[in-house]
Amino acid sequence: MNFVLKKVGLLLLTLWAAITLNFLLPRLMPGSPADAAIAKLAQSGPVSASVQAAIKAQLGVPTGNIWEQYVSYLGNLAHFDFGVSFTFFPQSVSSLISAALPWTIVLVGVVTIVSFVCGTLLGVLAAWKRGTWLDTLPTVGGAFVSGFPYFWTALLLLFFLGYVAGLFPRSGAYGATVTPNFSIEFFGDALYHSILPALTILITSLGGWVLGMRNNMINTLGEDYVTFAEANGLKPKTVALRYAARNALLPNLTAFGLALGAVVGGSLLVERVFNYPGLGYLLYNAVTNQDYPLMQALFLMITVSVLLANFIVDILYGALDPRTRR
Repeated sequence: MNFVLKKVGLLLLTLWAAITLNFLLPRLMPGSPADAAIAKLAQSGPVSASVQAAIKAQLGVPTGNIWEQYVSYLGNLAHFDFGVSFTFFPQSVSSLISAALPWTIVLVGVVTIVSFVCGTLLGVLAAWKRGTWLDTLPTVGGAFVSGFPYFWTALLLLFFLGYVAGLFPRSGAYGATVTPNFSIEFFGDALYHSILPALTILITSLGGWVLGMRNNMINTLGEDYVTFAEANGLKPKTVALRYAARNALLPNLTAFGLALGAVVGGSLLVERVFNYPGLGYLLYNAVTNQDYPLMQALFLMITVSVLLANFIVDILYGALDPRTRR
């Protein structure tokens, strides 16, 4: 119980620090959305003080000193009120996030889980068959494809499979003639549009899971309890999965928890390349337009999800390996 309480206390402290930094960072950026709007308007002539005040009022630019803004921010946060987006005015931040969140969770979340499971199993196989082609193929192939950046892989797939071969759609989450609804036609079209972004994430992330699990597995195979299990005549499959892989999985589990927490942030470059309407694409628009309310809400969601994922992994560590409780 003390172990759990300590982790909860650390979570709350870290969460408060993240909330405070989330408030401060956008305000440390130079300029504001109102300044950008006024500058564009000034290109056609002088902008009076009344027009500038009207623009600031319309965009909802924060007023008062920094402490008053912080108190107001905490109060709104307690009511889950993130304000109105500057970029997509007059839409609320909550409505924008609720519309983009399902696309990111389905695309990035599902692909992250599939990549982790497949990469972990391939890593176990590579370590168990060390020195054979079953080891060489996944490790060399994984190291090769993981060296490509996300955006480069996305551009290659987009060019060859989208433009040259014309096999898959080049942008968007669904066709222009399809209306979002709970129908087989819509889900099929959405799945068809998600293939290229999903392949990009899968290809670039799979190698890391394979190499990480293989290295952990090789270290575990040298332990005395694995040798003892083999000497007792246990089946190779039992030794590999129940003895070696179970303990080798712990470091990969930490990385998986962080990757799963980062799912909420979306895959910004991939969503940008494929014009996919997820949270990553929304974050790109928020940053480029200095949209304080939208940036704060997205940064906060990403931070909280990573902290919660890290907290869950810590608790799982304590359950899987009692030594970590000390």
